[in-house]
Amino acid sequence: MTAATEGSVVVHSPADGAPLGVVTEHAAADVMSTVDDLRAAQRGWEAAGLDERIRWIGKYRDWLLDNADRLTDLLRAETGKPLAEANLEVGLSIDLINYYAERAPRYLAVERPWPHNLFTAVKQLSVEQRPYPVVGVITPWNFPLALTLFDSVPALIAGAAVIVKPSEQTPLAVRAAADGWADIGAPPVFACVTGLAETGKALVDTVDYVQFTGSTRTGKIVAQQAAARLIPYGLELGGKDPAIVLADADLEQTAAGIAFGGLSNAGQMCTSVERIYVEDAVHDEFVRHLVATVRGLRQNSAGGYDTDVGPLATEAQHAIVARHVADAVAKGATVHCGGSSAGGTAFQPTVLTNVDHTMDIMREETFGPVLPVMRVSTVDEAVRLANDTPYGLSASVWTTDKARGREIARRLEAGTVDVNDASAHLACYPVPQAGWKSSGIGGRLGGAAGIRKFCRTQTVVEPRVELSLIAALAWFPYSKTKGRIVSTMFRLLGARDVRRRLGLGRRPV
Repeated sequence: MTAATEGSVVVHSPADGAPLGVVTEHAAADVMSTVDDLRAAQRGWEAAGLDERIRWIGKYRDWLLDNADRLTDLLRAETGKPLAEANLEVGLSIDLINYYAERAPRYLAVERPWPHNLFTAVKQLSVEQRPYPVVGVITPWNFPLALTLFDSVPALIAGAAVIVKPSEQTPLAVRAAADGWADIGAPPVFACVTGLAETGKALVDTVDYVQFTGSTRTGKIVAQQAAARLIPYGLELGGKDPAIVLADADLEQTAAGIAFGGLSNAGQMCTSVERIYVEDAVHDEFVRHLVATVRGLRQNSAGGYDTDVGPLATEAQHAIVARHVADAVAKGATVHCGGSSAGGTAFQPTVLTNVDHTMDIMREETFGPVLPVMRVSTVDEAVRLANDTPYGLSASVWTTDKARGREIARRLEAGTVDVNDASAHLACYPVPQAGWKSSGIGGRLGGAAGIRKFCRTQTVVEPRVELSLIAALAWFPYSKTKGRIVSTMFRLLGARDVRRRLGLGRRPV
């Protein structure tokens, strides 16, 4: 929760509402000044070279490790996460830093394509990745530190300067992490600005590339604003991620995996399982396993290792979850466990059955600890219902038949599909994680693409000899003789059969 006063934003704990700290509400002029400073420093950062940038990133990794406990405590306080989940943000970020630091020399290496024909054989071709000068990163409140570093680190390694604007709900850990960059004495190419929506708008108005993670509604606004300036952008937006449970699945393991995939971070993940389609033959047994798993989860405000599900991050999110559950129950859904508030912003982990697509819980992003289970007659019905959504971020298929799992995965309209897991892809940095449909544009991470997205390609074409045959034939002045020679050469190179190479059977003009 936040409370804004003139020039500042007060951050409150979602667990008990206690004030945690105050951050500056940066005005548009502050953002512009920060970007100007970053733009000036970026020139030297890029010119320093990749090895030097990786050296600084290594120092920063070490600072993060040395300060992991403090950052984790800030995350726990401002998000309400259990300790086990807050720890993951630093750990995953360290893993990503090492991944890109070790592979960037290959991913950013100058490419020298081989000429494709005799005309281009006299030219030397090279393609270089040149960073956008200033990359803007706008992050949400559900994974504030990890999502900041997931985007900022590859951009910094690529040679860009980075300005990050965290959610006003959870700015403390991100601000501390940005301060850490200065603490190690690194060049001033990483900055954090804080505030409300106007601060984020000012960021989009000044940077050269923007990466936004958040709601589809706000993502559309960011896209329109960026398009008006003709700057590129990446969007990771909402999801309504389905899980399909086949009759041959290991139901006990599947229930445990779906509970984890749907209730981690109290269900506040774009990739949370939010719809479950189960084949009729095993529906009842699966529900028994799922309910047993969910009833065994520990929900309290302690936030230590004795907590599995914490509170929701905001009162507004609690209201959405409560509305979705109430709508489902009013339309005939059955509550097997949970179903109501657990005090403050917490909501009980909930399992619903007898749900259908007339209910908000199956249509709108819930972003809370609710698992709605729908009985289906066939796999085809499950696939049809899974695809019946404007979202397409991720999905999962649960079966003991791996080949069948892959076949069903290819039928789902989602950027990422896990088989017999619901969230493994989040730690698989070599693969892209892109949203389809209203779930986003571009992708987060993804091998070379995950760092090259922060770069512009620059092609350089150089002569291998000072005066090429092509120049002599193609440049001014034109002549009938040169025209015939060029036409003949293109015919010889382009045709794939002898008759056309010799020009036989050509129709007269």
